[in-house]
Amino acid sequence: MSSLVLVRHGQSEWNLQNRFTGWVDVGLTAEGVKEAKKAGKLLAKEDIKFDIGFTSYQRRAIKTLWLSLEAAGQFHIPVTKDWRLNERHYGGLTGLNKQETRDKHGDEQVHIWRRSFDVPPPQITQDHEFHPSNDMKYAHITPSQLPSGESLSMTCERVLPYFEDQVMPFLRANSNVIISAHGNSLRALLKKLFHVSDTDIPGFEFPTGNPLLIDLEDGTINVKSARYLDKKRAKDLPDIPKVKSV
Repeated sequence: MSSLVLVRHGQSEWNLQNRFTGWVDVGLTAEGVKEAKKAGKLLAKEDIKFDIGFTSYQRRAIKTLWLSLEAAGQFHIPVTKDWRLNERHYGGLTGLNKQETRDKHGDEQVHIWRRSFDVPPPQITQDHEFHPSNDMKYAHITPSQLPSGESLSMTCERVLPYFEDQVMPFLRANSNVIISAHGNSLRALLKKLFHVSDTDIPGFEFPTGNPLLIDLEDGTINVKSARYLDKKRAKDLPDIPKVKSV
């Protein structure tokens, strides 16, 4: 049996300001640091020995992983960072206050942008300040690969092939894996592991800094059990699928 832990980064500066963040590389708040450290303490109580960690290119997720591993006494494990685990790119919504955006465009339109599966936000051009081609972290990536605004469906299209190629082999070898990422990149993984429909997946929320512990059947990615470690801050989870993964 292997264990997979999914943890959304702790509260970020723009979470606190209620702004669309996406690929903007904001840091953690003091509360976010506290959440990350608590996540590590909760993991320590489970006595899980991790073999490898994965995270995005964004410091709120990276710092959450390091703080959690430090608190869990597992600061030594190898960690892989990849841009394909980044948050969904919010395109022209990036940086906007969510309530002000609702006031301007209406609740229904903002709900469609935020919670539909396949409707992307307004796109930005490559000369926009928030386009990733203008960030040195992505200088080694062909600009055409970088998003200008993504739906959840488009986010899945980059997250899931990475998960299948780079993470699943560890899980099938019964390694214990921790992934620190973002609300939408983690939704993509939840969709894969629990066989959630396109219609239902936008409705599942990941609380910040609360580890989701998923135990998998031996040598597979079939979910055996799943629970949030901080029960007071837990969110609803999909039913464990009866149809098994390959």
